Amino acid sequence: MKKFPNAFVILIAVIIFAWILTYIIPQGSYERILDEATGTTRVLNNSYQQINSESLSILDLILSIPRGLIEGAETIVLIFLIGGCFYVIEKTGALNEGLAKLVKVLDGKETLALVLVATLYTAGGVSIGMQEEVIAMIPILLLFGKSLGYNTFTIILMSYGSTVMGSSFSPSNPFAVLIAQKEAGLPLLSGSELRLVVLAVAFLVWLLFLIRYANKNRIEKIKMPTAHESMTARSKIILSLLVLTFCGVIYGILYLDWGFNEMSASFFALGIIVGLIGKLGINGTGESYVEGFKEMMFACVILGFANSISLILKEGMIMDTIVYGLFGPLKYLSPSLSAVSMMVAHAFLHFPVPSYSGQAVLTMPILVPLSDLIGLSRQICVLAFQYGGVMADMIVPTNGALMAVLALCNIPYNKWLKFAIKPTLLLLLIAAIALVVAVAIGYQ
Repeated sequence: MKKFPNAFVILIAVIIFAWILTYIIPQGSYERILDEATGTTRVLNNSYQQINSESLSILDLILSIPRGLIEGAETIVLIFLIGGCFYVIEKTGALNEGLAKLVKVLDGKETLALVLVATLYTAGGVSIGMQEEVIAMIPILLLFGKSLGYNTFTIILMSYGSTVMGSSFSPSNPFAVLIAQKEAGLPLLSGSELRLVVLAVAFLVWLLFLIRYANKNRIEKIKMPTAHESMTARSKIILSLLVLTFCGVIYGILYLDWGFNEMSASFFALGIIVGLIGKLGINGTGESYVEGFKEMMFACVILGFANSISLILKEGMIMDTIVYGLFGPLKYLSPSLSAVSMMVAHAFLHFPVPSYSGQAVLTMPILVPLSDLIGLSRQICVLAFQYGGVMADMIVPTNGALMAVLALCNIPYNKWLKFAIKPTLLLLLIAAIALVVAVAIGYQ
C-alpha cells in the first residue's frame, strides 16, 4: 500500500479542490452591513441572492498560499514564540527534571496522570478555547506520555482531544459561546446551567473512553533522559515562572481582552528570562529560540495553508451559497429534528470554515431569524453551533491546529480519522440528546 499523503499534500489538494468548486457551485452572496457600535460586519437575513462575478484564475489559486500564511500571521507567530520558549526551557534542563519528578511521583498511578492531564486540557478548552497552544507542547507531551507507557493516539486524545471536547461543551468559551451569544442578541454566559450539566456528562464519557482505550493499548515505558534525582532550585524557579505565565495569559484573555499578540509577547519574555536564569547566556538563549522555531516551522506552514481554503471560497463567492444550501432546508423540519440537523450542518460547514469564531459571525445572523421562525429558542441555536462546529475540530483536515499536531506526532491523517471518528460521533450523540432535551424543556 502506498504511503498516505502527509498534511502538506492534503492541504494543497484541498486548496485546489476548493478552487475547482468555485467553478461548480453557483456564486451567491448575503448582504452585509457594518455595525458602527461594535465595528463588526453583520449579515442580513433573507438577503441571499445569486450573482455573477469573475471566476478565480490560476494566479489567484497560487496567490492564496502566501495570502493564507499572511492571514494567519498572529497565530503563526504565537506558535513560533511558544515553541521557542519551550525549547529554551527544555535546554535549561528544567523540563526534564520536572517531568522526571512527575513521572516518578505518578509511577504506578498512570490512570491518575491521564485523568489529571485530560482535566487540565479540558479546563483550557472550557475557559479560553485553547487549541493552537497545544501544538508547541506536543514534543513535551509525547515525552511525558511515553514515559508513562501511553501511545501517541492516547497522548493526542488526552491533550488536543480534551481541549476540543472542553471548547465544544463549554458554557463560556470566548471564541465560540460568547461570540455566538453576542451575535444572537443573548446575555453573555446566559443558559450556563444546562451547558454545565451536559459538559459534566460529556467529560465523564470522554474520560471513560480515554481510560479504556489507554489501558488496552499500553506501550513499554520510555525512560526520562535526566541526570538529576531531584529538582534543582533553579529548575523550580523556571517552572514556577512557566505556571505564572500561563495563569497570567488566562487572566488576560478572560478579563483584559488579550489576543494572540499579547500571548506571544508573554511567552517570548518568559523564554528570555528563563534562558538567563538557566545560564544559557544571551547567545545560548537566542540559539535555543532559533532551534525551537525550526521545530515549529512545518506546523506553522500547515496552519497558514489551512487559511487559504476559506479565503478561496470567500473570494470565489461560493461560501454564502454553501451556508444557504446547508441551512435553508431546516425551516421545513420539526423543532427537535431541526436542532439536530442544524448541529450536523454546522459540523459540515466547519470543513470550509475552520475558524469557529468566524463561523459564528457568518451563520448566527442568518440562523437566529430562522430559529425564531421554526420555534427554536436562540439558546438552542447557539448550542447547535457550538456542539457541531467546535466538535468538528476533532476530525476536519482543514483545521490547521489538528494537522499541525498530527504532523508533529508523525500520524497520517487517514489513521487519525479512522481512530477519532468513534469518540467524535459518541460526543455528538450526547450533544444531539442534549439538543432534543433542550427543545423538550423549552430551554431559553
